[in-house]
Amino acid sequence: MASIHSSLGARLRRIPKKRLREVGSQAFGTLLIIPGAILFLAPFIWMLSTSLKDARFTYVFPPQIIPNPFRWENYAQVFERVPFHLYGWNTVRMTALCLMGQMLTASMTAYGFARLRFPGRDVLFIILLSTMMLPSQVTMIPSFLIFRYLGWIDTFKPLIVPDWLGGSAFTVFLLRQFISTLPIEMDEAAKIEGCGFFGIYWRIILPLIKPALAAVAIFVFMWNWNDIYYSLIYLNTQKNWTLALGLNFLRRSSPMGPGVLEVELLMAGSIIVMMPCLLLFFFAQKYFIQGIVFTGVKG
Repeated sequence: MASIHSSLGARLRRIPKKRLREVGSQAFGTLLIIPGAILFLAPFIWMLSTSLKDARFTYVFPPQIIPNPFRWENYAQVFERVPFHLYGWNTVRMTALCLMGQMLTASMTAYGFARLRFPGRDVLFIILLSTMMLPSQVTMIPSFLIFRYLGWIDTFKPLIVPDWLGGSAFTVFLLRQFISTLPIEMDEAAKIEGCGFFGIYWRIILPLIKPALAAVAIFVFMWNWNDIYYSLIYLNTQKNWTLALGLNFLRRSSPMGPGVLEVELLMAGSIIVMMPCLLLFFFAQKYFIQGIVFTGVKG
């Protein structure tokens, strides 16, 4: 035993003190992160557990973490109660078109503000940023009147077309800051080779801002996938509803009466709606973090 302790002590003495401090700080950070992770995961664990419970056990105290029995039928019952396949197709189609429009037009707008020189550029950019301070409720009624005049109510056009006209101010700002970190010498070299402004944007700038585009894609996807505010305003016919509206309808569609809340079905529907967002963030978190970290860092 004494020989074991002596050999262990000799090994520890051979490890540099700096390395020991790094290991200690990492271990301390891990000990702090684990309780926080459990705390943040608790609502999701409760949601998943409730979605697999029988209705009799949803309100028992203390709560039943592991359902007994597991009711996978709750997920099938959600599709029987509400046409989630139709709402899912509407949501996928609307989100994909919004994503393509905002990625393309917002990146072009950001390229113009970052690289092109024209009178009033900085003033226009400040005006664009100032729109971020306007609450959406301020522009809700004027926007609704414009779309009603165009005959776009109860269609997907009010949800899709604005994303093809430059996107949101935040998206433009994020991409503009990222493009500003790229060396201007690349543009000048491309001009010498005969490349125009659009060629520089398409062949040089766009491939280099993939991390920022990935971050923007996650923001735009999650916003449009979970949007209920504008969908509730512009979509009236049930066949045009999105998943968020379908989930809200599920809350009020109990056969036992409008005042009865079937929590287990509502949680199962919530899991179905949020699963694409979780998968997207899980597989694209590397690019999301890169896009946020590198934005605004001058290189």
